[in-house]
Amino acid sequence: MSIDWEKEVSHRSDELLNDLSELLSIDSSRDVEHKTKDFPLGPGPAKALQTFLHFAERDGFVNKNVDNLAGRIELGDSDEPIAILSHVDVVPEGPGWDTDAFSPTVKDGNLYGRGTSDDKGPGLAAYYAMKIIKELKLPISKSAHLILGTDEESDWVGMNHYMEKEKMPETGFSPDAEFPVINGEKGIVSFNIKFPTGGNGLVEKFESGLRANMVPQHAEATLSDNDGKLDDLANDFHEFLNEHDEITGETNKSGNSYTIKVVGKGSHAMEPFNGVNAATYLAKFLTSLPLQAAEKTYFEFITDNLLLDHYGKALGLQHNDEVMGDLTISPDIFAFNSDEANLLLNIRYPKGDDGDSLTEKVNAHLPAGVSAAIEGHNQAPHFVDANDPLVQSLMEAYRAHTDDETSQPYTVGGGTYGRILKNGVAFGVLFPGDENVMHQANEYINLDKLFKATAIYADAIYRLIK
Repeated sequence: MSIDWEKEVSHRSDELLNDLSELLSIDSSRDVEHKTKDFPLGPGPAKALQTFLHFAERDGFVNKNVDNLAGRIELGDSDEPIAILSHVDVVPEGPGWDTDAFSPTVKDGNLYGRGTSDDKGPGLAAYYAMKIIKELKLPISKSAHLILGTDEESDWVGMNHYMEKEKMPETGFSPDAEFPVINGEKGIVSFNIKFPTGGNGLVEKFESGLRANMVPQHAEATLSDNDGKLDDLANDFHEFLNEHDEITGETNKSGNSYTIKVVGKGSHAMEPFNGVNAATYLAKFLTSLPLQAAEKTYFEFITDNLLLDHYGKALGLQHNDEVMGDLTISPDIFAFNSDEANLLLNIRYPKGDDGDSLTEKVNAHLPAGVSAAIEGHNQAPHFVDANDPLVQSLMEAYRAHTDDETSQPYTVGGGTYGRILKNGVAFGVLFPGDENVMHQANEYINLDKLFKATAIYADAIYRLIK
C-alpha cells in the first residue's frame, strides 16, 4: 500500500495548528512554588498534560494520566510497543521576546512561542502521525505508546514517576532534537561550586541565570560605593562595552548604590558557543574594580576559567571522543551576596569520563576554600549503533521525504528522553542547517517543516509497527 503521508498531513494541518496553539498558550514551566497535591510541579505542567490527553480522548485514543506527572497515549494493542517520548513542560519565558511567549504568533511562515520547537511542536507532530495511522485504519502488528513527561527541563520527575508506576518499552525515539537521527547523547552533569562569602565588600549582589540548561542572557550586579571609589564607573563600563560589541548593558546610580546590567545571548547549554554568557562578561568587568578577597576569588575564577572557555581547558576538563565529540562546559546560574557565593556549572561529556572523574578534575583546579559537588542527577553517555535496525528504519523514513542522502546519525550534547530507553534515540524535529532556537528568546518552528516532520514521523512509526 502506497501512502502519501504529506498529503494526509496537509488534510489535518489546520487542526494540528489549532491544537498546537492551544497547547502553546499554557505556561507549563516548572513552578514548584505553587505546587499542590494535585499539581506536584505547579498548575502549568499539569494543565498542559491534561490538554494533550484531552486531544487524545477527543480522537478516540486509549490514554492515561499518571498522577498529573506523566501521560500515555496508545495506538494499537500488543506486548511489544515502541515508545515515543515527549514532554509538555518548557523552560521559563526569559527576557528578550518580540512577542508574548505564550501567545502563539505566526509570522513569515514561522510559529513563535515558548515550546514550539522544544517540545510541544514535535510532540504534537508525533501525535498527529499516530492519529493519521489510526484514522487510515492501517494494519499494524505492534503498537506505539506516546509517553508525555512534565519535567524534562529540570529533574525528570514526571518521567521517573512514570517508570515507577508503569512499564517502559525498551525501544523507541524522542522527537526532541534534530534529523536525521541522534544515536548518541553525551553525559550530562551539573556541579554546584561553592566559594567563601564576604561581608561589607563592594558587590552587594550578583545574580544571573534561570536554569542549568540555559546559557544566561542577562546578568546584574548591585554595588555599594560608600567610600566614593566608583566615581568613574559609568565611563569605565561604557569603555568596556565598546571593547565587547557582543554584549550590551547599562549602569544606574541611586545614592551610593550602582546597578550594572549586561545583556548577552541565550542558548541551550549543550551548545554554549552559540550563546553569549552575560554573567561571565559582567564578572570580567567587576575584576577591574577594587574588590575584597572573597570577591576577587569569585569573580577572578569566573573570568580566568569560564569566560569563552567552552571546552573546560582551564579546568583540566578538555576531552574528545572520536565518536561522541568534545566535552563542553556552560556556567549557567550565579549567586553572590553576603549569604552565598555559588555558581552552577553544566557539563556535557562524552564516554571516557564519569561523575567521579569529573568531580576529581574540577576540584583539583579550584582555589583554596572552594569546592564542587554534583548537583542533581548525573546522566551517563548513551549510544546506539548506527547499524541498529531502529536507526536504519528511522533513516529510511527521513530519506523518503527529503533529498538528503548524505547526512548520517550523530552525537549531540543535549539530553533527551531517548536515553531512558535501552534502545532509544532522538529523531527530529529540526532539519540539518536549521537555526536552533530552543531555550532562546523568540523560539519558533517553521510550519512547512513542522508538517514535513509530521509526515516523516507517520512514515517512521508505521515502519516500526506495521
